[in-house]
Amino acid sequence: MPIDPSAVSLAGRVAVVTGGGAGIGRGIAAGLAAFGARVAVWERDETSCAAAAAEVDGLGLVTDVRDAGAVDEALARTVEQLGPVQILVNNAGGTFASPLLETSENGWDALYRSNLRHVLLCTQRVARSMVETGRGGSIINVTSIEGVRAAPGYAAYAAAKAGVINYTQTAALELAEHGIRVNGLA
Repeated sequence: MPIDPSAVSLAGRVAVVTGGGAGIGRGIAAGLAAFGARVAVWERDETSCAAAAAEVDGLGLVTDVRDAGAVDEALARTVEQLGPVQILVNNAGGTFASPLLETSENGWDALYRSNLRHVLLCTQRVARSMVETGRGGSIINVTSIEGVRAAPGYAAYAAAKAGVINYTQTAALELAEHGIRVNGLA
């Protein structure tokens, strides 16, 4: 049963969705907008970024969330154009088959950067901003069932998602005193 947007309001809140240009991220961005949030879509692909932002009447920022400088710039532009961020959805990521005996260091690093490193970069920077405003907020990390079970052929992806799960639990404990909720979604 769908939730009625008139029963829950995110009006006046600013949300960032990483990897919001397609798939799950695009759906999350649309859902947040339907509930009244002003949405910033941070996405690497220029075309899907622009389309998703237009769909939600939001801000589209072509951003590689694996790069600290790019995250800093996107956050500054989001705050400048929409206001302080109260909701962060770390959705960016991806996978490819990586059998244990065949996974290269470059493949491992690529999966780590796209599935775990950006969670640190975005969470840390947005949480600092939330602490500065004193208004708290919500951080949602999209993870996977592969983070809690064996995933033959996908060892690097599973390890990265397990890292996201543990990072989420630790961040929740550390940020609670600031009124910031941190949850994982698989």
